[in-house]
Amino acid sequence: QVQLVESGGGLVQAGGSLSLSCAASGNIFRINAMSWYRQAPGKQRELVAAVTRGGSTNYADSVKGRFTISGDNAKNTVYLQMNSLKPEDTAVYYCTFHIYLSGDYWGQGMQVTVSS
Repeated sequence: QVQLVESGGGLVQAGGSLSLSCAASGNIFRINAMSWYRQAPGKQRELVAAVTRGGSTNYADSVKGRFTISGDNAKNTVYLQMNSLKPEDTAVYYCTFHIYLSGDYWGQGMQVTVSS
């Protein structure tokens, strides 16, 4: 089994910054990719950013240039630095880990609220 623990969510004013982190523990053979998703009220869950084991990244168009994802394979941790936050970034954010020979695991989700 694999457990994910997220931290860093909260309330911030528009234009501000937040840093999210998510650490995995348990039976981890190898992490192939890590990502962040979000789900706003009344909307579908969407991919925010992803990073592969090799360091390749991709971002949703809505966050390009504002958010940065990074992964620490040695610590089994993924980070999301969010700058220039907008009210439309308000959502529950989830981390996911794709683990070789084990599958996909999701964090419990944490609220990020950006006030205008």
